[in-house]
Amino acid sequence: MERSLTLELVRVTEAAALAAARWMGQGLKNEVDEAGTSAMRRVFDTVPMIGTVVIGEGEMDEAPMLYIGEKLGTGHGPEVDVAVDPIEGTNIVAKGLWNALAVVAIADKGNLLHAPDMYMEKIAVGPKAAGKIDINKSVKENLEIVAKVLKKDITEVTATVLDRERHLELIKEIRASGARIKLITDGDVAAAINTAFPDTGVDILFGSGGAPEGVLAAVALKCLGGEIQGRLLPQDQTEIDRCLQMGIDPKRILKMEDLVKGDDAIFAATGVTDGELLKGVRFQGNKASTQSIVMRAKSGTVRIISGEHRLEKKPNLIVE
Repeated sequence: MERSLTLELVRVTEAAALAAARWMGQGLKNEVDEAGTSAMRRVFDTVPMIGTVVIGEGEMDEAPMLYIGEKLGTGHGPEVDVAVDPIEGTNIVAKGLWNALAVVAIADKGNLLHAPDMYMEKIAVGPKAAGKIDINKSVKENLEIVAKVLKKDITEVTATVLDRERHLELIKEIRASGARIKLITDGDVAAAINTAFPDTGVDILFGSGGAPEGVLAAVALKCLGGEIQGRLLPQDQTEIDRCLQMGIDPKRILKMEDLVKGDDAIFAATGVTDGELLKGVRFQGNKASTQSIVMRAKSGTVRIISGEHRLEKKPNLIVE
C-alpha cells in the first residue's frame, strides 16, 4: 500500500465526524448514522485506490451505501480491503456521551477477515501484555497476567466492559479479583484502542460485542503492537450456518493473524464526541476543529492530527 493513503483516510474520517457531530445530543441515532455514512462515502470517491468493502453497513439489500462488496476509490491505485464504521457509537452521539469515533481501516486485498455480523467474545490489551493473554484462561488469570507485566497490583488494573446484562457474570468475576472496572455504554473499538495508551487509564478489554468491530480493533492494535483475541458467538443455527458458509469455524479462537493478515494495514479514526484518547468535533462559526489518529502497521508510525476546517470553503466536505 502507498503511505500517502494514511492522510487520505484521515480526510474520510474527518468528513464523517464533522457531518455526524451536528446531531450530537439530539436523540436521533438514525440521522447520526446517515450523516456520517453519506459524508464518508462522498470523500471515498476521491481516494486513489481500488477498494472493496469487506466490513460495512450491511449487505447490499440492507444498506444503500458502504455495503459489503461495494467498490470505493477512484479506481486507480492499490487494491485494498476496506473496513468501515462510519460512526462507532451512534447512540453515543445521539445522547451526547463519550468516545464516539468515525473509523476506517484498510489492508491489502484479501487480508481482512470478512467477519459475519454477529457477537464475538473479545479480550484486548496493549503492547506490554501482547502475546501473554489467552481468551481460554479465566478472567482472574488474565488480570493477573496484565498486572504482572504492567508492574501493578491487581487492584490497580482497570478493565473496560460494555454495560450489558449479558456481562453480569463477567463483571462479578472482575470485581471478585479486586480489579477496577470502567463500564461503557457503547463503542468497544475505542475501548480496545485505549488499552494501548497508558494515559487513557484502561488496561484490558473483556466481553462480547460485534464481530466486525473486532476486526477494526484488530487493525488498530496491529499498528500499535497490542493484541485482540476473539471467539464468534452465533446465537442460532442460521448464524452457525453463516459462519460455515464464510469458511469460519465458529468454535475457533481468532487471533491477530486471523483477523488481519500480512505486515501492513492502516487505521484512521476521528473523534466525534470527546473521549479518553481524542477530542470531539468543535464548531466555531464557519470553522470546525477535529482531532484524529492515524497509524500504519508496517512502519509503526502513530500520528495524532489536529485539523481546522473552513466550512464555507468545502460545503460538501470535499474540495475538488
